[in-house]
Amino acid sequence: MKLLKLLVLFVCVSGFAQTKVGTIDVDYVVSQMPELANVQKQVEAYGNGLEANLQQKLTAYQTEIDKYKTDEASLTLKQKKSRQDSILAMETDIQKFQQNGSQLIVLKQEEFLKPLYERIGIALEKVAAAQGYTQVLLRNNDVVYVDNRFDLTIAVLKEMGIEVKTEE
Repeated sequence: MKLLKLLVLFVCVSGFAQTKVGTIDVDYVVSQMPELANVQKQVEAYGNGLEANLQQKLTAYQTEIDKYKTDEASLTLKQKKSRQDSILAMETDIQKFQQNGSQLIVLKQEEFLKPLYERIGIALEKVAAAQGYTQVLLRNNDVVYVDNRFDLTIAVLKEMGIEVKTEE
């Protein structure tokens, strides 16, 4: 009987519990952060470094091919096989490097953006706690309807000290 009363009490309390749901457009917040320009520069510099590394590999590859063609007549079969294997290994390395390059850039970008997302998270927690929100959803195409009164994007930007120009 006591268990039944507790169960009924729990159902009543949870049924009357107020939940306040808000949304946030994290991409918009990031786009308004002044630190984004620095992140973009860092990602670009990293990409340029990868490109320079690729060019070095391609130059070394072409040099090895030219050297092989020049020396081919004087090489033994064993030496030819060894050089061909070396060239094929370089070719495979270049292909893997090209395939992984875009993934490496994305990973590096995520690494550079992580502090920005952490800063947004801290500001969002403050805004949600201050305004009594129990849940906050990302504002994207998955949300069917959102009352803009519950969008926390601008409040989070203000909490972070970022001024936003209002659109007319």
